[in-house]
Amino acid sequence: MNMNQHKNIALITGASAGIGLELTRKLLSEDWQVVALNRSDFPADDMRIQKAVKSGWLRIYKIADLADYASLRRSLEEIKSKEQWIDILFNNAGGSFPELSYSKQGREQHYELLTVVPYIILMELKELIKNSELKTVINTSSSALKFTKEFTIESLERPETFRKLIGPYATSKLALSLWTQAIGPQLAKENIKIRSVDPGSNNTLRKGKNPGLPLLVKPLMKLFFSPPTHGANKLYEGALGDHRNETGVFLLKGQVAELKFTDQARHVLERIHTIYEHEFLQRNF
Repeated sequence: MNMNQHKNIALITGASAGIGLELTRKLLSEDWQVVALNRSDFPADDMRIQKAVKSGWLRIYKIADLADYASLRRSLEEIKSKEQWIDILFNNAGGSFPELSYSKQGREQHYELLTVVPYIILMELKELIKNSELKTVINTSSSALKFTKEFTIESLERPETFRKLIGPYATSKLALSLWTQAIGPQLAKENIKIRSVDPGSNNTLRKGKNPGLPLLVKPLMKLFFSPPTHGANKLYEGALGDHRNETGVFLLKGQVAELKFTDQARHVLERIHTIYEHEFLQRNF
């Protein structure tokens, strides 16, 4: 593969299913190269995907658990050793959990996976992003954040109560959008643009997977939610559409939207940076 001539390269976390899979398909169809960081395999019967793998246009890095720092470090080191640049980083991996659970690092699982890990991935891959032409980061957020009534770092890390979708999931997505806002000016000094994007309501139900959704949401999702192509298009537009030159903003239905608890944005950023420096960088795994 000739890497001397610039080709657009996107890295997508959670690229093998749902919105991430449809985004992968869309980018490949537009002659992008895709770097995928996944837990699960791509569909074996998708001929376009399998052809892209064989040609090297789709490069897969497997990871056992994104929220396990030892596993995450190994995968990111492999990416850094093999890739030359990343035009767009799509921090897309995530999901909602059915019950209160904690990561190996001892923090609530939604917060670890949806808020902290995207920051670690950004920090670790920042030099590859700076080597590119587009220098863009898109964090997949959610309109569920609007349900957040109270917000503190302590409740993010170790919540006292648990509610599906509108509990730790919603507050973790809000925290993601808040640190995205806070870090915007800092990254702008390095010509990197970052935005958080709500992909809208998508039917991402998968057989054999407990989606961690309230009971009434599942039938509504099957009947009324859009297919994952809708969410993929929203992320694509968030990266390359009308707001491509803005940074730090939260995009909802294609428009810049206000966030709650913006007074906490700097606090969130400082906290997750401390986690990155003192737990991810300094700890021996």
